[in-house]
Amino acid sequence: MTALSFQEKCVSVINGAPRWAVFFLFDLLDDLLCIVFRFLDEVMEGKLESCHCKIPQETTDFAGYEFLSDHKHLSETLYRRRNIFRQAGFLRFAKKLPEITKKIGIVTFLRKFLLPGKMKKVLREVANRWSDCGCKTCVSWTNTDQLNVIVKQPSISHDLLMSNKPVENVIFIHGFLSSSSFWTNTMFKYLPETTAKTNYRFFAVDLLGFGDSPKPRDSQYSLKEHVEMIEKSVILPNNLTSFHVVAHSMGCIVAVALAAKFSNSVKSIALVAPPYFADSKGGASCTALDVIAEKKLWPLTSFFTAMMAWYEHIGRGICLVVCRHHRTWERIIKVVTWRRKLPTAIMELTKHTHQSAWHSMHNVICGGAKLTDNHLETLVHSGVKINVMQGDRDAIVPIGCLWNMKARFPAIEVEVIPGTDHNTVIMSRKEVFVAKLVTLWASDEKKKD
Repeated sequence: MTALSFQEKCVSVINGAPRWAVFFLFDLLDDLLCIVFRFLDEVMEGKLESCHCKIPQETTDFAGYEFLSDHKHLSETLYRRRNIFRQAGFLRFAKKLPEITKKIGIVTFLRKFLLPGKMKKVLREVANRWSDCGCKTCVSWTNTDQLNVIVKQPSISHDLLMSNKPVENVIFIHGFLSSSSFWTNTMFKYLPETTAKTNYRFFAVDLLGFGDSPKPRDSQYSLKEHVEMIEKSVILPNNLTSFHVVAHSMGCIVAVALAAKFSNSVKSIALVAPPYFADSKGGASCTALDVIAEKKLWPLTSFFTAMMAWYEHIGRGICLVVCRHHRTWERIIKVVTWRRKLPTAIMELTKHTHQSAWHSMHNVICGGAKLTDNHLETLVHSGVKINVMQGDRDAIVPIGCLWNMKARFPAIEVEVIPGTDHNTVIMSRKEVFVAKLVTLWASDEKKKD
């Protein structure tokens, strides 16, 4: 037994060695990039952009996660991501970098001789950071302070006006690195605008920081901000006194928080592949990061998720290469694939900033984990019908999240869809999914009657 145990440990060490080596190098690279980006931020914008490589000064005497007690809408994972070099004080040089560069005048030199035409622009506030794309499409949101919302409703006709059928409102919320087109380009054509008893009005939103919605550089993209923007952009302008919610992936966390805030108005919630982590010991945020972004090399999607979620500056570097130059990449892909128009899924991968993606990942997916239980308790207590479904081959959100939610809240209806993954649970069965939604909405009507 002992020999077998020793052998298993040896195999585990051998298999884990490459993974440890890769992420050890990432720890070093991320800290080096912290210094690089601090220097470039001062050169390009005349100020240092804040990062999360160290805990703020006012939190030096914390115990556990109490240093965030006054910032309950932020996630502990922003400051508590393990990094060997950071813990060893490797960034002490970075703290002195601004003083050093000012003394030797290198920043002024670079601004004057390398960016003469941008001197004034560098020193004033702009909508996007220098490492984000500033094309017309990417900054079009500066003309509004509300989310981009796509509305589908019945065409106004005399017969429709005379029908006196009640109108059911439905809000659709997309997931991480997605947009409203996840619904509008796929599901909307299957949704009935009107049935024998009901007229429907559908709202698909681009969440704050994604799609064509605003991407403010100073936002923390907290769960609270996402909910308030939906309230400001959809609920209040359209005077929604009752509505249903449909959400996918990260959008499920936003949907549950939104529904809990309007528990007297929401009629039903349909959640698809929701990340759920019970907060029994107060560590749901860190658990969420460890599970959703586990440090592993395979499959590649998991490796990429871990790299982007654990390493702030590596992630910013990738966004600098990919998102800032998305038009170049789109042209290259069109030439290689011989396509005039690229699939929406490819286009929306770059319709965000590093700030919006990074903070939404931590403050919504991870930080929202510690709030979801309270939100669900509010909804269950209010008698809101909650239906959850997930594919049994989902490699992004573990199927265990579904069963943990069901164990914690038995009143929630759950369904596992065989042979589907995180996206095909909807995309491979659009008509069936829509039929399920219509049945859910209709059952709520009968319940109210």
